[in-house]
Amino acid sequence: MISGLGLTIFILIGGMAFWLLFFLLGFIVPFWISLGVFAKVRPKRIFDEEK
Repeated sequence: MISGLGLTIFILIGGMAFWLLFFLLGFIVPFWISLGVFAKVRPKRIFDEEK
């Protein structure tokens, strides 16, 4: 009984960790890379005055 509960908790925590890593690799990392690429491609114009 207790070992079954421990196994269930272990599988639940492992599943949550898997889906968190899946979300990070599928959405957050590409979003972070694309923000970095856009920041390098489009430099900030600090010294230009707006007309």
